[in-house]
Amino acid sequence: MALAAIYSLFIINKSGGLIYYKDYVSAGRMDTNDSLRLASLWHSMHAISQQLSPTPGCTGIDLLQAHNFDLHCFQSLTGTKFFVVCETGAPNMEMLLKVIYELYTDFVLKNPFYEMEMPIRCELFDLNLAQLIQKDRVALLGR
Repeated sequence: MALAAIYSLFIINKSGGLIYYKDYVSAGRMDTNDSLRLASLWHSMHAISQQLSPTPGCTGIDLLQAHNFDLHCFQSLTGTKFFVVCETGAPNMEMLLKVIYELYTDFVLKNPFYEMEMPIRCELFDLNLAQLIQKDRVALLGR
């Protein structure tokens, strides 16, 4: 496998619906139903973690570390969640998620044809996201 920091990207609306999914490793690894189930599961785990946290003001899970991957999450103020599944120990994923959020606000939310909470079908978002992910992969080659 090539040095690909990001395996997949999910964007979940505030009610837990998957509005965007992109797999960067092997096309067709998960079908649509699998990605919907995974997004729903993550939304539920994130919400439960807020309630179970012993510290007040917890906003949910930011990082889930597993043996073969890390899962980083960024939740916007509107409740939209962005999470990436990436290789273990991949650097600067929090910053990358914030840049992805900026792309989302610039190319999705400012699109007059986009309806809130609906699946994202925006060519400019896809193009700029692909460029961002490619830059991230190129930066990893130097580590």
